[in-house]
Amino acid sequence: MALARLIASSSKQRFTQTANLLQRFGPSKRIQSCGYAKSAKNGYGKPKTGHPVVNVEQQASASRSWGAYVVPAALLGFGGFITLLHLNDQRRKIPLGQGSASVITTAGPVIGGPFTLVNTENQVVTEKDFLGNWVLLYFGYTSSPDVGPDQVRMMAKATETLELKENVKVLPVFVTIDPQRDTPAHLRAYLKEFDPRIVGLTGPVNSVRQMALEYRVFFRKVQEEGDDYLVESSHNMYLIDPKMKVVRCFGLEYTAGELSKEILKEVKKTPNLKPQ
Repeated sequence: MALARLIASSSKQRFTQTANLLQRFGPSKRIQSCGYAKSAKNGYGKPKTGHPVVNVEQQASASRSWGAYVVPAALLGFGGFITLLHLNDQRRKIPLGQGSASVITTAGPVIGGPFTLVNTENQVVTEKDFLGNWVLLYFGYTSSPDVGPDQVRMMAKATETLELKENVKVLPVFVTIDPQRDTPAHLRAYLKEFDPRIVGLTGPVNSVRQMALEYRVFFRKVQEEGDDYLVESSHNMYLIDPKMKVVRCFGLEYTAGELSKEILKEVKKTPNLKPQ
């Protein structure tokens, strides 16, 4: 409304100046305007014929007649504009105590979703089986030459530190992205070398791909000599709350100590979601 008041004040001043100017020229004498021709003797001659006498008073009267219609119309239009601004400001005004209800927030991309896989005991597992637990989820494969084992070791160390030092239980879960080679038995033997508490999940290729898609995990085969191959992966690790909602995503830049601290921060943020 500050802008509207400024515009209204400026327009009012201009209108006042225009009215004063018209009053000054209103009651004036008749002025004749003529054209003069040069004379050979004194440089001036008689008025030329063919040029009518101009009555300024009549012109002023005509101007006032037009002003009687134009000025009110302009003021009416300007008043409508000011009213429109006022109504628009009133519409945008947030009632006292209702500010939070008028805030518009945008949600980011949804990460995670339902899945159906099998564990190392060849039992069917879905996302519902993890409800009520904090979960640290990692996508990898047992044939990974370097990064994979380091990530599994870090996951095991971070969850162990949280349980021993902070009394916070976080369930480590390993999902293979190479289900053709990582059978339930092979996966069980591999994870036992790091920590027997780690839950291993595998299953049909389509089911694994669908879960990886839900969690925005990239992976693809890189063919080696013969039938051997490697799997390129984004090595994503996710912290999931007891309602199976992803709250953090961790990359390769974290150490086990840093990872445990970040997980603890998230758990403390939501005390109402403590593991059951």
